[in-house]
Amino acid sequence: MSEIDVYKEWLGIPEGDRPPDHYTLLRLVTFEDDIERIRANYRKLNAHVRKYATGKYLLQSQELLNELAKAMLCLTDPAAKEEYDVSMGRETGGGADGSKPATVLEFLAARQLISRAQIREVEQFADARGLSHRDAVVQMKLVEPLEACQALASELRRSWVELEEMLPDDSVLDMIPRRVVKKHSCLPLFEDRGYLLVACSDEPSLELEEEIRLRCSMPMRAVLALPRSINQAIAKYYAPGQRDESAAVTQEAPAAESRSAQKSAARARPKAQGPASALTDEQKRERFLITLIVSCWSMIGTVAGSYFVTGQVSITYALLGVLIGGAMFGLLRAVWSR
Repeated sequence: MSEIDVYKEWLGIPEGDRPPDHYTLLRLVTFEDDIERIRANYRKLNAHVRKYATGKYLLQSQELLNELAKAMLCLTDPAAKEEYDVSMGRETGGGADGSKPATVLEFLAARQLISRAQIREVEQFADARGLSHRDAVVQMKLVEPLEACQALASELRRSWVELEEMLPDDSVLDMIPRRVVKKHSCLPLFEDRGYLLVACSDEPSLELEEEIRLRCSMPMRAVLALPRSINQAIAKYYAPGQRDESAAVTQEAPAAESRSAQKSAARARPKAQGPASALTDEQKRERFLITLIVSCWSMIGTVAGSYFVTGQVSITYALLGVLIGGAMFGLLRAVWSR
């Protein structure tokens, strides 16, 4: 952005702090709390900047589009907005009213997308099929999928996003391999103020949060998106073989260190002693004596057994006892006492 002041030339922001704060960037009054106005300004500016997304300004336009998206996602997430406003000097308690968030069904009913009478029908439909209320209203075709996503975002007090408007950061996409985003149905978007923004279809699992923390050395902040849009974005940005290799390189160093540590620990532990190695002279002597005793008892047992069966001891049975004792001695010496 050194060649042109895109903030001034494209967005009409007067000279001043660069980059500007989120409110200035989105052309809002400071500490604006109206989420609909925040989103409306974002959409207008997003569409305007996309006009420059070709030719020599391709890189600058993508960087600015990402800045606009980060600002919108921050200011439409209640927790993130409160944290940001405090950092700008706003007293706590000045933003969200802190009341209990509306459930999915309450949100939809308040906006007259479903009637109060339909709430019970949705609950019964969801319970009978093991569905969430978000999925139930979509399957019953009562609301559009995006409206259901917005309702769930309200219940979870999170922001939501239309991925078609997003241009995820390539460096962030490279940090998370395809198998992880497929498993958790998510899409990494940007890094913003020490958090990795990740689009999810539902509340993220603890497993995903820990995976992100370990891979990226930072916590994640989830934003909700349509499951279909996430799957389409994965297919678009994670073509087979396109990014797994990059993520594997990123993770190779810590993985190699882990394997090295495991090998070092294994070398430090006493090795299991095999039948023919690492025996001390004393151990070899003990095993030889045990082998000799077992062989003798094998010979004695054979002769004694023949006596109890036939009532007499013959040269034949004595030789048989010697042969069995010798075989036992040779076997034990070969596999155990060396």
